[in-house]
Amino acid sequence: MPKVSHRQQQEEPVLAYELHGNLYLNITYHCTLRCAFCPKFQGSWEVQNYDLLLTREPEADEVLTAAGDPARYKEIVFCGLGEPTLRLDTLVAVAKALKARGAQHIRINTDGLANLVYGRDVTPELAQWVDSVSISLTAQDEATYDRHTRSKRPGAYAAMLDFARAAKASGIAVTLTAINGLEGVDIAACEEIARQLGVKFRRRELDVVG
Repeated sequence: MPKVSHRQQQEEPVLAYELHGNLYLNITYHCTLRCAFCPKFQGSWEVQNYDLLLTREPEADEVLTAAGDPARYKEIVFCGLGEPTLRLDTLVAVAKALKARGAQHIRINTDGLANLVYGRDVTPELAQWVDSVSISLTAQDEATYDRHTRSKRPGAYAAMLDFARAAKASGIAVTLTAINGLEGVDIAACEEIARQLGVKFRRRELDVVG
């Protein structure tokens, strides 16, 4: 019997979804990058049978309603198939409200390009409400990074590393991630970059999303 997606079961957009004891918040469909390995560039917006396609950007109060009681979860994670920091004001407003409602830990899964996008260091603002960030390092060098992320912004790789340094300096716990099995990516070299920056590293696996 074919799997029925959450979108088929419910026509409302999925703004909040549960995985691994955590609550994930889907607040945008826009991205800074165009990563070739992202499911949406392969024709799918599904993550673990949740259809994360959005046709508009949800307001903060809609996201909070969808989130429910944040104290129920180990972590609240801003992560959909878009880049959450592109909606910085909404992200901060939601994170602040969730902390007031008892959220234990708030994390952002990000490409680490917020400072490049906004032309300023946003990490002190995030640090007021965000406990940790998981940043897509993606590759051990700029050429491999650009090939896979297809960035339109010059200097994206260096800006991502600078964001990691700034986030750490602002008191946010930082984890860099890279995908094992992605062509040309040296996981050991990526792990060494994280070690040199004094942050954590997590290996992801190709085509395993969520």
